[in-house]
Amino acid sequence: MADPDRVPEEPLVSPSDRGGLHHVFRERYLLRLLVRKELKARYQGSVLGLFWSYVNPAVRFLAYYLVIGLIFQMDRNMTNFPVHIFAGMVLTHYFTETFSSGTRSIIRNKRIIQKLPLPRELFPVSSMLVSLYHTFPQMVILLGAVLVVGWDPSWLNLFQGLLGFTIIGVFGMALALLFSAANVFFRDFQNIVGVFMIFVTWSAPMIYPYDRIQGLFGGTWAEQVYLANPIATSVILFQDLFWVPTVGPDAPYPAVVPDHMVERGLVVLAVCLLVLAIAQRVFTRLEGKFAERL
Repeated sequence: MADPDRVPEEPLVSPSDRGGLHHVFRERYLLRLLVRKELKARYQGSVLGLFWSYVNPAVRFLAYYLVIGLIFQMDRNMTNFPVHIFAGMVLTHYFTETFSSGTRSIIRNKRIIQKLPLPRELFPVSSMLVSLYHTFPQMVILLGAVLVVGWDPSWLNLFQGLLGFTIIGVFGMALALLFSAANVFFRDFQNIVGVFMIFVTWSAPMIYPYDRIQGLFGGTWAEQVYLANPIATSVILFQDLFWVPTVGPDAPYPAVVPDHMVERGLVVLAVCLLVLAIAQRVFTRLEGKFAERL
């Protein structure tokens, strides 16, 4: 019979040593609480609440369309140019929301981190899920728009869209992990993210068509560098799902996209997963000092 007074000889483990993204989804209850907390904090005192998730992208879309589509007359040179813009905007908005809110997530929850031993990755992940929650209304609007103009996707288009969405989610999560940890030590990183966001809109063929890049850099190393950008690759793949199927073969201005996008997308996804693994490693090495720095 075991001695009730005998203490089992087991290695001592830090109560906070439960990190890692794979541990986050074991704490689904805590993750749900954090997501609800972020949503409640964002809409506290707001009359319209979730409706702002429809208003903000609609205003942004109108601004882009009026300036680029009508003033610069891009709409005359592209078939279904509004769908082209909005498909890219949905994806870039998901990335910027994940990246920017994830970067601030540790600082924003410093009181919880100082008091409770839980996986620190919970906070960037919850920010990503909140961003996904706010992307859903835009997806609904986009789906309704493409159905009106005659959307007829193939299974390949569906796979391309899913691949693009996965790339942007993995890349955004990787950067959120890296920058949220760095932001604990140097608050300048959240300002660096703000500067970086200025270039995101222009780094992918969203408010301009890809054929402009092809015309400038077609067949050169510069075009390959452009396509190596995960944001550009994911936006093109997403447009392959929503915009390209609305442009028929008899359209006066056919859809121009790069060749071998599935292969390119799979390579970019593999690289993004590697970046995520490195980000997780760095985050794990730094998280032990979070409470002290905060």
